[in-house]
Amino acid sequence: YNMEHLSELLYSLAPYTHFIVFGLLILAGLNLPVSEDLVFIIAASIAATITPEKTMLIFIGCFAGAYTSDIIAYTIGRYAGRQVMETKVIRQFVSEKKLFKVEEYFHHYGQKTLFFGRFIPFGVRNVLFISAGIARMRFYRFLIIDFLALILTSTILFSLGYFFGENYRIIEPYLDRYKYFVFTIFIITVMLVISLKIKTFKELRDRDNQV
Repeated sequence: YNMEHLSELLYSLAPYTHFIVFGLLILAGLNLPVSEDLVFIIAASIAATITPEKTMLIFIGCFAGAYTSDIIAYTIGRYAGRQVMETKVIRQFVSEKKLFKVEEYFHHYGQKTLFFGRFIPFGVRNVLFISAGIARMRFYRFLIIDFLALILTSTILFSLGYFFGENYRIIEPYLDRYKYFVFTIFIITVMLVISLKIKTFKELRDRDNQV
């Protein structure tokens, strides 16, 4: 769904927005072409302009839908494994190269990758969650890290949509920019971690040589 289609759907069913967004975000979690970011923003716009009395309910619907879809993706990875990633349906959205990069990052920087993965603008969220399941990441750890990351992303997106109200369309061109910014921070963080590990290794090696 692009912004126009989502807008028409949600505005036409404004009184039921909290139910609709929950369902749409579940579909997004199943790798169907529904933009999680746009759902949050348009839903918040509706809350601000049409149903302000349901603002909290709409936010909960968005959050619950996104969180549930993440858990579904994790569960698919944990119990269906890489076979799912090799299916034609998934391959339409995720290339082998993209999958390899995500798995490589996750293998080396699991928790950081999971947290910052929600901001990455390359359509790799679900691949990341499935990879977490494949890697047998502890379920409670996945729940906690994803919950914290989702609180941050959902609050930012919902606040933007609510603040701009009917003018939410001006946000769309800037969505990827904030994600690229956070992704850049992620890369810098990874580089710093690598540098610190190398430095620590060298210090330990020099200490052993002195002994």
